Amino acid sequence: MKMKVVFLNLLLAVAMAVPASAHFQMIYTPEIAKNKGAETDVKLVFTHPYEAGHTMKMGMPEEFFMLHQKGEEGKTKKYDLKKLLKPITWTSLTNSGEAYEAKLPKKIVRSMGDYTLVLVPAPYYEGEEDIYIQQITKTYMNVGGLPGNWAAPAGLKTEWIPLVKPYAMWTGMTFKAQLLSGGKPVPNADVEVEYMNHEPDMKNNAFKKEAKSEAPHDAFVTMGVKTDAQGYVTFTVPKAGWWGFCALGSGPDTEFKGKELSQDAVIWIKAVDM
Repeated sequence: MKMKVVFLNLLLAVAMAVPASAHFQMIYTPEIAKNKGAETDVKLVFTHPYEAGHTMKMGMPEEFFMLHQKGEEGKTKKYDLKKLLKPITWTSLTNSGEAYEAKLPKKIVRSMGDYTLVLVPAPYYEGEEDIYIQQITKTYMNVGGLPGNWAAPAGLKTEWIPLVKPYAMWTGMTFKAQLLSGGKPVPNADVEVEYMNHEPDMKNNAFKKEAKSEAPHDAFVTMGVKTDAQGYVTFTVPKAGWWGFCALGSGPDTEFKGKELSQDAVIWIKAVDM
């Protein structure tokens, strides 16, 4: 009995030592502020970005598309990117998981203006919590510096609307965005924030082992903020690189296959040093 108690205490200590990182759906491409159009490699990975931790198995996404607008008065064009997806295996520091990649041809990323990448993934079953998770995710690119529709809603069930250009952030700037569900603001929503602490290796479909920072406490791995009464969140970016914002359960859908569904909204931004 004494040995059993010691063993259980050891397991508890190990569990408490594991950083409390969060699930984040990634849409990753190395450079989002482009001087000219070019073929663009994109990776879709469902993982824990700060610790380069456990990577979840992705099913075929429900939607993957891109919205392009050349200039603020230009017409928005929609490109279906789902047909470009190819399955890959992504390697984290702890495991490997099924993910996807796409090569966007230069012919659709050649014009000046804004490009919004949108992913509606298949719901993922989280066995430990006995729930499904669906993280509707956006990120942005710009070609040539001509602004476009970066602040326009994409018509998603739940989404972030940035009030600051998400592809033109200096380190130390304050990012602000409004959370919508069914087109309406979501007040007092719980939002998780994580830094992409390990640079993705695009060639080898893996996170690099070297970390860019070290968290002094588990609370710094996944930071928490809340939206205000009008659904806005503000966050001052302390370090160059990619930052993800995930609003938990902000979407209108709450059930999938008879189980609870957390329909989240995710946005990724990138800051650079001046």
